[in-house]
Amino acid sequence: MSEQKVMNRWLVVFGGILIQLCLGAIYAWSAFTKVLTTGEYGFTKTQTQIIFAVGLLMFAVVMALVAGRWQKKVGPKKVAITGGLVLGAGYILAGFSGTSFWGILLGIGVLGGAGIGLGYVCPIAALVKWFPDKKGLITGLAVAGFGFGALIWIKLTGGFKFGPVDLTPGWAGLYGMGWTVNQVFLLYGGLFAGLVVLGAMFMVNPPDGWLPEGFTPPPAGCGSSGGLDLTEGQMVKTPQFWILFLTFTAGGMAGLMVIGIIKLFGIDALTGGGIEATKANVITGTAMGLFYALLNGLGRIAWGAISDKTGRKNAIIIMSALQGIMMIIFFFIGGNEIGLYFGAAVIGFNFGGNFALFPAATADYFGNKNVGTNYPWVFMAYGVGGVVGPILGGMMGDRQAWMWAFIPCGIACLLAAGLSTMLKPVKTA
Repeated sequence: MSEQKVMNRWLVVFGGILIQLCLGAIYAWSAFTKVLTTGEYGFTKTQTQIIFAVGLLMFAVVMALVAGRWQKKVGPKKVAITGGLVLGAGYILAGFSGTSFWGILLGIGVLGGAGIGLGYVCPIAALVKWFPDKKGLITGLAVAGFGFGALIWIKLTGGFKFGPVDLTPGWAGLYGMGWTVNQVFLLYGGLFAGLVVLGAMFMVNPPDGWLPEGFTPPPAGCGSSGGLDLTEGQMVKTPQFWILFLTFTAGGMAGLMVIGIIKLFGIDALTGGGIEATKANVITGTAMGLFYALLNGLGRIAWGAISDKTGRKNAIIIMSALQGIMMIIFFFIGGNEIGLYFGAAVIGFNFGGNFALFPAATADYFGNKNVGTNYPWVFMAYGVGGVVGPILGGMMGDRQAWMWAFIPCGIACLLAAGLSTMLKPVKTA
């Protein structure tokens, strides 16, 4: 392989990370939930989580029904560009919607989620083709920006203060400057559209039949090594698909619920433990904006690299079991500052791992060739978890029954870990 081809495939990584930094805006929703439940907005906790859940559902559905097949026909660049423009338009619409729940739901939930669904699969589909020799690591890198993006977009609203460390002394973020939620939506919409379109310029597939120098693909029929190439119809008839789907649903439900309600739960738990409300607000912002978001991004890289060594099955089992234990513990330690930070970090780290392990596992079990159309169907599990988890959290929050949000999610992850022990290579005829 020439030096130019080496350069090209790493430029695709750069473009993919840039796109994902913007698409990760959906994980910055906690920066808006507290503001939307107070003052002139007056949304209920459940309403804030409905917007979040609709965005997650649209993300998964559009990715499965539109983006996967469309990028296979026209290439990832056009689909990623469209996704960036739709995402930007959604935030701009929300910016002009004032205090309207339905306007923000349409802008952030429907259009924003659809734009993310269009853009998300493009880097993954392209990079699995460019890096068949490093699927776990490269998918982790490709989606790491999704987690890190939340850190940027959250901290822009409140300042880059992390506990006692203030990286922007004297600047309390856009809210501190007097910006409203709607004005932040407008700014973010313009940034997302421009940056995603820029990243999309690098979204190209390698030539047909191209392989990295020194890499020999596994022979057909090797099951979990990527030697098979199943179609969508063939894949959904296998037990491996449904095991991955249910396990991803449990992991998505847990991680997405915490993203949606961490600010609301954290403030309730901390103030209930005697911490002053203003300090509790800063602590919860740091828990999500630093510990969850940063470890979410790192978890995608780390779990991807780990799975290249241990195998995808073992990594999925360990990750799901750890997440289940932590979800149950988190309810009991969330009223303490250090406990909130620790729980957010561990949950974020494990949740991030889903987005490295499941696309790589899809390629392993069902083949590299069709991962761009197959993975969106596995990813539908994220949409299911994204509806159940956040809405469950919002409903229990309105009833001040937070325990019954965390414990069911923890049990679901433990059951998923057990189910994943049944994964085995797909048998060929």
